Amino acid sequence: MPESFVPGADSKVALKRNLGMWAIVALGLGYMTPTVVFDTFGLVAEGTNNVVPLAYVFALIVMVFTAISYGKMTSQFPSAGSAYTYAKNSIHPNVGFVVGWTSMLDYMLLPLVNIIIVRSYMESFFPDIDGAVWVILFTVLATGIIYFTMRGTSNVNTILLVIAVASMIGFVAVVIGQLLGGAGEGTLITPTPFIHEGVDLSAVLLGATIVCFSFIGFDAVTMYVEEARTPRVVPRAIMLTVLIGGGIFIVTSYFTQALFPDWNVFAPGGDRQYVDDSTLPIIGELVGGQTMKVILTAAGFAATIASLLASQASVARMLLVMGRNNVLPKKLFGFVNKKTHTPTFNVIFAGVVCLTGVVLTLADIVHFINFGALVAFSFVNISVIAWFAIRQGRRHTAGDIFKFIVMPVLGLALTVILWVNLSPEALTGGLIWAAIGIVYLAILTKGFRKQVAGFDEAQPVTDFNKVVK
Repeated sequence: MPESFVPGADSKVALKRNLGMWAIVALGLGYMTPTVVFDTFGLVAEGTNNVVPLAYVFALIVMVFTAISYGKMTSQFPSAGSAYTYAKNSIHPNVGFVVGWTSMLDYMLLPLVNIIIVRSYMESFFPDIDGAVWVILFTVLATGIIYFTMRGTSNVNTILLVIAVASMIGFVAVVIGQLLGGAGEGTLITPTPFIHEGVDLSAVLLGATIVCFSFIGFDAVTMYVEEARTPRVVPRAIMLTVLIGGGIFIVTSYFTQALFPDWNVFAPGGDRQYVDDSTLPIIGELVGGQTMKVILTAAGFAATIASLLASQASVARMLLVMGRNNVLPKKLFGFVNKKTHTPTFNVIFAGVVCLTGVVLTLADIVHFINFGALVAFSFVNISVIAWFAIRQGRRHTAGDIFKFIVMPVLGLALTVILWVNLSPEALTGGLIWAAIGIVYLAILTKGFRKQVAGFDEAQPVTDFNKVVK
């Protein structure tokens, strides 16, 4: 997540309360990377039989209920938190550990996703150069930057967000002009992107599990509770981030789907490789030739590079705290370079993971990321029930039953619908990762007889505390 650090971890520097609601919303939207809707468009269009916006509608409904649960938990835990923090405090530290361990898939794989997207962008402009060259180049570049400094500012995030959204508005304007000129569906108002013959609900739900990937990051808003001018604005910021982000995804995918009713247009010569990787450059070129391709790719490139740096730094940060607490081997993961004041082993480790982008595609990765995200979303809803209805006993009035049982149960049920529609590979791989975490937890706690150490993200990292200027 976008953040900067100031010296003084040992002096317990307090986080400055200088973020307004819209600043927090901008941080959440920036972390979500709005242009990702184009990156996965071809993949989702193929899977849903060309109803991408409908998949986003289903995903948004799930996210709204989960966002409500996040808002309830942030009101109870005013320090920077996460699904791990909420499950640990409301259910049990061991449950929190497993939630955090499983969610770590997101942290480890998100930089890799960004590398694969960047590789796709570069391949579209330089098809004669092996994609491995771009993977290695940008992995080394990002790893080198983070190796020497983990600083960053929310201002950069906001600038990149404005560029991305402005480019998307320009794109939609051009698409509207083409639709009015008779291209695609030939009309601005059409039900086809949402419903037509051959649409299968199970396929749409599978598509919804994929586009959940687009929403990853809205929960990062909870990390700014301590920096908000007042904690009361954070639940509203969470909801606004989800609604605005979902609105951007639905509107953009609607006009794109109306212009391109058949996903096969993204697979020239029947080559599905184009669909399995980012389709953003292809969409840009089909809509406005090289000019729109350059504009849209530049916007996506800027947002993706920002996300790459933020996500790789977050990985290194999380691994360092786990190393410090002996959750992972301290000599390696808890090591801080005295010259650079950064966790250099963790940074390089995250970079090595990114190098697998030489052989993997976007389609290979998004499902596994969604497994970790769905674990987090599920347990936030469960945490509301555990904390309010069970621990606090708030289950005796109709209002409390609705707020603290009915609403989170609905959120959990909707998340379960996405669970059952995960691909078999993602479900198998995710469960294996979770099982490894449980076995590791048993070792750390000597058969669950002692309390497990935590890996709270609010802890100071290297010689700096988190503070957004």
